[in-house]
Amino acid sequence: MAATLVVPCFNEASRLDTDAFLSFAGVTDASFVFVDDGSRDDTFGVLQRMADALPTSVTALRLERNQGKAEAVRLGMATALEGPSEFVGFWDADLATPLAELDALLEHFNGADRLQMVVGSRVLLMGRRIERKPIRHYAGRVFATAVSLTLGLPIYDTQCGAKLFRNNETTRRIFDDAFVSRWIFDVELIARLKRAVNATDATTMASYLVEHPLMTWTDVPGGKLKLGDFAKSALDLARIYNRYLR
Repeated sequence: MAATLVVPCFNEASRLDTDAFLSFAGVTDASFVFVDDGSRDDTFGVLQRMADALPTSVTALRLERNQGKAEAVRLGMATALEGPSEFVGFWDADLATPLAELDALLEHFNGADRLQMVVGSRVLLMGRRIERKPIRHYAGRVFATAVSLTLGLPIYDTQCGAKLFRNNETTRRIFDDAFVSRWIFDVELIARLKRAVNATDATTMASYLVEHPLMTWTDVPGGKLKLGDFAKSALDLARIYNRYLR
């Protein structure tokens, strides 16, 4: 199953694993849309060289000014949705989720005609390697509980940076408009999907969205999320509730 992944990038010139992306694209049906979100370093130069090396599988977009991950993903998805891939999604540039996880996420769509969205989930289980800093893990669990209560869905992890969608009208609708949230647009996407498919309860929503427990996830040094962002996220959660769920 062909998939196009949007990869938002901000000042990633020194740490982007270009070999990993190019090698994966070279041996699979995956293609990539990299979005340079107004970087101040040579990120776009790195992305352009990747596109030159593999033009059929790599597209490099440049935003003249930094607009934040949410808008970078949304604009990248607009390009991905115009392409021929049956599935589209986004993936973190630091490869905290290895690209090898893509096939497992795609597998959920087999025989599930109503399914619209597959969300990678960082659940530490026996036989899985999920490496997170303890303080971020526990802060994340508090936040995830608030999200679950707000959405009315028993979702474990909305913030993992690996998500897939069908390339269809429903997905285009949920990415059409700019997000009201800068920090937790992933939650807003789920709220938009819930409204788009008119899912009034968790049982109905389970036909359209599933979580996939990842085999591997690593908290890569140099990430841009700070603990103070959890406070900003709480405000964004209130905005999402007021816009979509009241």
